[in-house]
Amino acid sequence: MRFSCEKTLLNDAISVCIHAVSSKSSIAALEGLLITAQNDVRLCGYNFKTAIQRRFDADVAEPGVAVLSARVLSDIVRKLPDDSIEISVDERLMATIKCGASEFNIMATPAGEYPDLPDVDTDAGVKVKNSALRELISRTSFAISDNENKPIHTGSLFEVENDRLSIVSVDGYRLAVRRAQCENLRRSDFHFVVPGDTLRELSRILPEDDEMTVICPERKHALFEFSDTVVTTRLLEGEFLNWRGAIPADQPVRLAIDAHEFIEAVERVSLIISERLKNPVRCLFEGNMVRFSCITALGRSYDELEIPFCPETIEIGFNNRYLLDALKAVGDEDCILELKSGLSPCVLRPAQGDDFVYLVLPVRLKAGE
Repeated sequence: MRFSCEKTLLNDAISVCIHAVSSKSSIAALEGLLITAQNDVRLCGYNFKTAIQRRFDADVAEPGVAVLSARVLSDIVRKLPDDSIEISVDERLMATIKCGASEFNIMATPAGEYPDLPDVDTDAGVKVKNSALRELISRTSFAISDNENKPIHTGSLFEVENDRLSIVSVDGYRLAVRRAQCENLRRSDFHFVVPGDTLRELSRILPEDDEMTVICPERKHALFEFSDTVVTTRLLEGEFLNWRGAIPADQPVRLAIDAHEFIEAVERVSLIISERLKNPVRCLFEGNMVRFSCITALGRSYDELEIPFCPETIEIGFNNRYLLDALKAVGDEDCILELKSGLSPCVLRPAQGDDFVYLVLPVRLKAGE
């Protein structure tokens, strides 16, 4: 195998694929990147849960396949000058990396020791804009559970209904739902659950453009293809929460709020809260005001905002981080805050349409908090 390419192309591909490389594995090849040189060059990282492949243009003099240590290759390429890089692997599996006056020789691993990737049928699935998918993931992933006692909730539910894609995350304290238009290639409704680790990688590498990501799920795996990148992931199995049933439909108080003003007020009263000094933020909705307060061992804080008239007096407490995550996920859109009582969830919806729903469970308040 021998090819040459621009450093930036190779470095970008390594930085994407290396996140799927096993840091420690009983199979030594999985600690490396699989390099396949044909008409172009394809890098692959794989850890038995997720595979990331990135293709890039290169001048291939001798086609071939080999596995190089991901850590060593990454360190070498990052330190090389911005110039053309040549990589070759001989029959003794000695890899040579040249760039300008720099030259490195490292041992490669036979490609035959690299496990086969899952084979996913790409004929039917769903297409969605890269920017839309990135936004759906980034504005719901904060509510993914990290509790391994309920593995299905350590991922997000993807629901395709007609030509709409919904992504749902839940962790027992809050629920996040975000929707966008898509092209349903199956012409039937379907759903699947993608692990949170995969979604965090997708959020990091998805481009913010209007090109399309093709998502093809099967029973145990799903494939995401966009730009020159293919991400294959194992799916989570189990019964996801009936999230529609978890959202209360009879909230009598509906207030049009400015999410940014709420964020700023909650952040101010949260300045006396820390990992060591935790207490809920108390919110008193009364008339045309909402009053925020908090008491910790450090002291007291207070702030207030003017709001549309609230027909009922409601005092409710929240974990400040959970409330802030939901408010920040609303973004720049106008939203409606729905309440019922101090023991019922707070629900955030858009002022128009149904592109999102965020639910935050309250904290039971104690006297003096």
